[in-house]
Amino acid sequence: MPHFYFDHNATTPVSPEVMETLVPCLAEVYGNPSSIHHFGQAAKQRLEAARRQVAALLGANPNEIVFTSGGTESDNLAILGIVRSARGERKHVATTEIEHPAVLGACAQLEREGVEVTRVPVGRSGVVEPDDIRRALKPYTTLVSVMHANNETGAVQPVEEIAKIAHDGGGWLHVDGVQAAGKIPVDAGALGADLYTVSGHKLYAPKGAGALYVRKGTPLGSIVFGGRHERERRPGTENVPGIVAMGRAAAWMSGNLAAEAVRLAALRDRLERGILDRVPASGVNGAAESRTPNTTNIHFDDIEGEALVIALDLRGFAVSTGAACSSGAIEPSHVLMAMGLSKERAKASIRFSLGRGNDAEQVDALIEAVAASVEHLRRLSPVNTRRETVHA
Repeated sequence: MPHFYFDHNATTPVSPEVMETLVPCLAEVYGNPSSIHHFGQAAKQRLEAARRQVAALLGANPNEIVFTSGGTESDNLAILGIVRSARGERKHVATTEIEHPAVLGACAQLEREGVEVTRVPVGRSGVVEPDDIRRALKPYTTLVSVMHANNETGAVQPVEEIAKIAHDGGGWLHVDGVQAAGKIPVDAGALGADLYTVSGHKLYAPKGAGALYVRKGTPLGSIVFGGRHERERRPGTENVPGIVAMGRAAAWMSGNLAAEAVRLAALRDRLERGILDRVPASGVNGAAESRTPNTTNIHFDDIEGEALVIALDLRGFAVSTGAACSSGAIEPSHVLMAMGLSKERAKASIRFSLGRGNDAEQVDALIEAVAASVEHLRRLSPVNTRRETVHA
């Protein structure tokens, strides 16, 4: 049975051009980039070439790019590194209720260290109102952290407006761009971000490499100690093959983003129309007009989302109920709950995230599989059983 992948927001397969770059690098570029001999300098050259490629994707200067192990480390470095190094006895962070666990977890750690944290709510659209950020600020606000695009709904946040608010209030702005970079155009400087997070395995590169854009002049302290790597911001020998692969992926994205965004948006809209036409009591969660082109989140009343994930997997389709970092969680999605969905509807929702390997034929097959699976699960649902008993 063929299997088709519709979970690209969780991770992406390594693309052919990235694989062509990665394999020789694993075999041949094994020097430590901090070494001054030939092998070390060969690795250093590849590392710096990748830095330029990632910088180009973000509209940044190469010396503003710090390489990390991935999005979670970049988020933690940005949030903890800024706040812990800030002066003053009182410190405050403003973030939102729909952030990735990497951001929420870092903020929770700061609370344990005595930092005040405000989590700004969102509405049914899944988009935070800039005025709510403004009202959340305090005279001693150190940092505002808001994602560029949500990992579960694809909702794109008004980062430019929030940046102005944060800066006018005397704070710095961190943007988690893991689900935005490579899907929508990103110019970190023009957005007003002081720090911007990206992750290689969301860009068709291997897991284990990420980056943090740090605007020139941003006072970021290290949260790990033991070396002077990455301009003393992230000590430890760099993952050269992973970073080189990430650079190649970023270069492909820079050249193909516009065309791929149009293609994926058309496929996403085809998927939504097909499902909503075929499946009663279903609907899209969040606003349709401001989101990444590859993502849709749909609820299916009277079933359990995890049961539908399993049913679709048995039919050869990989989807998810939300963030992979939260898989196995008993509670429903914190993102959907923050948007005002009931607990039942949040637990009955599925995220579909498309990517380079998907086409119209796969989408049409997925629509058929969803319709058949939902119909079957609803027949087994205790809710429907009770309704049939009442009607009888």
